[in-house]
Amino acid sequence: MRLEELRTLLNRHARPDMTTAIDGVMISKVVAPNLPSASMSGTMMALIAQGAKRLALGDRVYEYRAGQYLVTSVDLPVTGHFIDATEAEPAIGFGLELRPATIAQLLLQAGPGDIPRAGGAVSAIAVSDASAELVDAIVRLVRLLDRPRDVTVLAPLVIQEILWRLITGEQGRTVRQLGAADSSLAHISRTVHWIRDNYRQTFQVQDLARMSGLSVSAFHRNFQAVTAMTPIRFQKQIRLQEARLLLATRSADVAGVGYAVGYDSPSQFSREYRRQFGSPPSQDILRLHAEPKVPQMIP
Repeated sequence: MRLEELRTLLNRHARPDMTTAIDGVMISKVVAPNLPSASMSGTMMALIAQGAKRLALGDRVYEYRAGQYLVTSVDLPVTGHFIDATEAEPAIGFGLELRPATIAQLLLQAGPGDIPRAGGAVSAIAVSDASAELVDAIVRLVRLLDRPRDVTVLAPLVIQEILWRLITGEQGRTVRQLGAADSSLAHISRTVHWIRDNYRQTFQVQDLARMSGLSVSAFHRNFQAVTAMTPIRFQKQIRLQEARLLLATRSADVAGVGYAVGYDSPSQFSREYRRQFGSPPSQDILRLHAEPKVPQMIP
């Protein structure tokens, strides 16, 4: 029953830009299946109230449906699309940004023994069935959109409850690492952010390991556990996504875009672009311009 109420609330408050009056909360509504599209995942919790979505990270594929939620604890290059959405029964979802400072504060407030030990690195993306308590808290948060004067005071309290349900839930280990400064995920996040900000530059894995504070072998193991990719493949994904964005928004100069994102060889750029997106840059950009823009739930 709670999920049915959540569908009604989300459907009523959905906007084309997915934003809401509650900071960090998003609502998505999609009325037809769409083609896979590349994006950055952000650090999010996304719950499907109706429909389904499929998300790919490297070689891992995640699918979540009504009553299930997905968490992402590192901002990673992913490919996703809705697979179950119609005009009569649109895909409807709730998204909440996961902020490390807020999670860290909750971890500090917890009493001894309230939270299991963190353990080693886990994947940055995980899917679980939503508990009744989690859905109930989300329903109460979305209800606040009907009472604007209550949002400022009550929304942060309900968001803390939602985060606590995630921290102590089935995927709590993934969420907890986001707020733990000394976790394996925090070490890997430093190098992930560096690669994203410096994706045009070549690098040595030894330098990334030093940056993360891990040995080379531990860095390799933890980086692949978190991202499902090697550092080189991760950089390639970032370069290709940036190239696609440039081609779609500002430039039709394929060779120039390839150089701009760090490729020295136009043929290598075109070959890897086709492998990633299914067609060479010149054809892909024509398709992108011809396709209607469909809102995407984050992640």
